[in-house]
Amino acid sequence: MNIQGELLIGSRGVRGSQATSRGINPASGELLEPAFGSASQADLDQACALARDAFDAYREAPLEVRAAFLEKIGDNIMALGDALIERCVAESGLPRARIEGERGRTVSQLRLFAGVVRAGDFLGVRIDPAQPERKPLPRSDLRMRYIPLGPVAVFGASNFPLAFSVAGGDTASALAAGCPVVAKAHPAHPGTSELVGRAVQQAVRDCGLPEGVFSLLFDSGLSISQALVADPRIKAVGFTGSRAGGTALMKIAADRAEPIPVYAEMSSINPVLLFPHALAARAEETGKAFVSSLVLGAGQFCTNPGLVLALDGPDLGRFIAAAAQALAEMPASTMLTPGIHRAYEAGVAHIMAHTAVTTEARGKAGGLHQCQAALFTTTADAFLRHPELQDEVFGAASLVVRCPDMATLRGIIEAMEGQLTAALHIEPADYDAARSLLPVLERRMGRILVNGFGTGVEVGHAMVHGGPYPATADGRSTSVGSLAIDRFLRPVSYQDLPDALLPDALKTENPLHLNRRLDGALQFVR
Repeated sequence: MNIQGELLIGSRGVRGSQATSRGINPASGELLEPAFGSASQADLDQACALARDAFDAYREAPLEVRAAFLEKIGDNIMALGDALIERCVAESGLPRARIEGERGRTVSQLRLFAGVVRAGDFLGVRIDPAQPERKPLPRSDLRMRYIPLGPVAVFGASNFPLAFSVAGGDTASALAAGCPVVAKAHPAHPGTSELVGRAVQQAVRDCGLPEGVFSLLFDSGLSISQALVADPRIKAVGFTGSRAGGTALMKIAADRAEPIPVYAEMSSINPVLLFPHALAARAEETGKAFVSSLVLGAGQFCTNPGLVLALDGPDLGRFIAAAAQALAEMPASTMLTPGIHRAYEAGVAHIMAHTAVTTEARGKAGGLHQCQAALFTTTADAFLRHPELQDEVFGAASLVVRCPDMATLRGIIEAMEGQLTAALHIEPADYDAARSLLPVLERRMGRILVNGFGTGVEVGHAMVHGGPYPATADGRSTSVGSLAIDRFLRPVSYQDLPDALLPDALKTENPLHLNRRLDGALQFVR
């Protein structure tokens, strides 16, 4: 499939009429063909109008049709073959194996949500039958289901050009919920976005769905992104990116005549807690494993371990020495974009210049747009007195905080912003100390893991990829796993509707064979 440099508005490919831009190979600085014209306001208006017009038909399409549609998207993505992999490598600087793995995750997400749709439990059906004889007042017949919110704007992420992009988790969960999607491609990988967008567009045709179920827009600036969130036909937003970008979209959404939810994943430094007995038992081993996690993908993961908390002493010294030695041997890695590389360099320079921080190690220097990893240390007192040390540096940089005791370590966690993950390195002798910290960790984190690192997010039913602000805009939600569908649904109750007028999910004979809650008790049909 050739890349045309076109917007995808419903079933059509359209040349953008506004300012043009090209993808950049971050490894070489080469500008990639073709040029992509930005969408105009008229293009956006048409995409949103088509999404609105498609909504009612798509949301009531049979569950099997919707599930087959998600699977067809996955099939079409796989059918792109090497053309997708090669373009994605060129636009991201990521190695081929990483992109192939991410393609697998993208397709797995789509298939996971196909299964969720088929099962139908996401509809949350509840029925309280009428009780006409109840005294002193009869009870009406009440039935409830979840319905989709409406068209969703999805913003592609820079660090996952497939799994968090055009057909990534936000798109998959929105489509699974029954919401048409207007996707805004990330400017760092326009060719990748077009290829995947055409796979989705073709799946819409293959499944006989309304063309407005999916559109894809490009924009070299900010105007279309802002206008998309402000458009009254858009009813929710999915975003992965910077805190500045996410909060800007949140403000636009909140200032609308009809405010809408923005599910933004933004900023996290993902603390690693090294407990005393674990540190004593395996300081060097943990230090080396930590560095491997830190430099993975040039540190360009939302769950990158950007902070280490531990009690000061010889064992922590062993950890730092082992980590510093391992880091010094790490080659530099290409970052996703020139802009991300500039921001990383500025962030590292700021920390290095901080009077309360010691630079423990740097990785090997690299070439164009490459990340030279960095490891720093500071004291607990300095960390608490200088809030800027909590700022995320997007890339392979981490700060070790030397704590005098567990009470101080707990105080640091209490003072931290919301985070996506916390990793606890423990031995059985540390369990009591870890148990005492779990309540505060639960208040600050979306995911708590043991003897590992947060880099690596399993796509499943029990996964939470979210957390209190600023990790995400809404800590009650997740952007990974089957629960992500809940973001794009709302409950509707039906009182005393004749059976003939009820949606199939709520009819008395249960034609969809759904598990339902009858008078509060779950009834399983399979």
